[in-house]
Amino acid sequence: MKELARDKRFWSTLLTLVIPIAIQNFFSTAVNSVDIIMLDYVGQNELSAVSLANQFAFLLFGLLFGINSGITILASQYWGKGDTDSVQIVAGIAMKIITAATVVITSLCLLVPELLMSIYTDDTVLIGIGAKYLRVAAGSYIFWGIASSYESMLRSVERAAASTIITSSALVLNVTLNAVFIFGLLGAPKLGVVGVALATTVSRAVECVLCAIDASRGKLFKIKPRLFLAHHTLLFKDFLKYSMPALLNDGIWTLAFTLYAAIMGHLSSDVVAANSVATTVRDLFTVIAYALGSGATVMVGIEIGKGELQKARDEGDLFCWISFGLGIITGLLIFLTRGFIIEFFELTDAARGYLNTMLMISSYYVIGQIMNTLIIAGLLRAGGNTRWGLICDIISMWLVSLPISYACAFWLKLPPMWVYFVICLDEFWKIPFVLRYYKSYQWIQNITR
Repeated sequence: MKELARDKRFWSTLLTLVIPIAIQNFFSTAVNSVDIIMLDYVGQNELSAVSLANQFAFLLFGLLFGINSGITILASQYWGKGDTDSVQIVAGIAMKIITAATVVITSLCLLVPELLMSIYTDDTVLIGIGAKYLRVAAGSYIFWGIASSYESMLRSVERAAASTIITSSALVLNVTLNAVFIFGLLGAPKLGVVGVALATTVSRAVECVLCAIDASRGKLFKIKPRLFLAHHTLLFKDFLKYSMPALLNDGIWTLAFTLYAAIMGHLSSDVVAANSVATTVRDLFTVIAYALGSGATVMVGIEIGKGELQKARDEGDLFCWISFGLGIITGLLIFLTRGFIIEFFELTDAARGYLNTMLMISSYYVIGQIMNTLIIAGLLRAGGNTRWGLICDIISMWLVSLPISYACAFWLKLPPMWVYFVICLDEFWKIPFVLRYYKSYQWIQNITR
């Protein structure tokens, strides 16, 4: 590992992958985060309502991340092997599954938005505002799903820069349209939350169009539409074998987080507002960490596909140390900037107090979050191991963290910040088990055919 740490090629490849992915993750996260930030100018109720409504976007993100993990796991190894046809077939499989899933989610948001909002709050004002937002924002989900699969394929074949350009263009358009519809610029009406939802939908549609344009250019290898539509029995079985545990893992992980939000959402509107800001801040501060995990999956996966198993092991060890250092730096940044963050948002005094505590807790929470994410969603998946992370999160989140958090909130009726503290213990309970399994190196497997 020491020799690898001095290898300029490793760091050059890492930066080539991680920087564009970090920028892309920032922009992808920011498309939804910008809605929260800009709605601060409309009102705290609107900010809170859209934050709760965006829990469905967060659920969809988990779904997309899980399905697209199948692309990253398989495509990176096939790219290392030089089999570009299999890369495209795998991406096509993901697109077809995602399209079917997003149609279902979109239909629910269009037909029963009030029912969906009532899961997260019993405040009728927030339910009404959130339902209006969902009816319009639902139109963005199908476009987002298709674009995400294509962008995952680009990252797997080391074209992260192109993926970044596409998502950054979508963000710029989203911010611009947000301003137009929130403030009534260029003669447009002031549409409030409906305008924000419309801006998101248009920007996601444009993102999808840009993906199609990039595909038509045929960089690195010629894109063959027939391969995206083809049915390949063996690759489909492999995709399900490796992506379904990842999908279930990401699904139960994101669902657990939305239930955490539901617990907080039933405490008070001030808690909801503070939690929406804290979550947005944490998401934006950890984009580099998630990029590191994605980069690790691709780099280690390529080495495994080449048959360089010892090098894959050494790279994994180095990535673990990098993630630990990055976690400490990220935590310090959140802690040191919390005063500026609190002053930036127009919140009630109670909400400001909650936000200050949430940001202090987040400053150490991110250390565990970053390390666990790198190993479970990055390194283990590079070797095709998606089952272990699923089992780990089911036990730590669903059998331990959620029941305890629910009991603290509704049975023991602890103060809101004690409930938040308990919720944020989930990443630390599993760190010893995650590290122990990683060090066994049983996760390193070549899964190409």
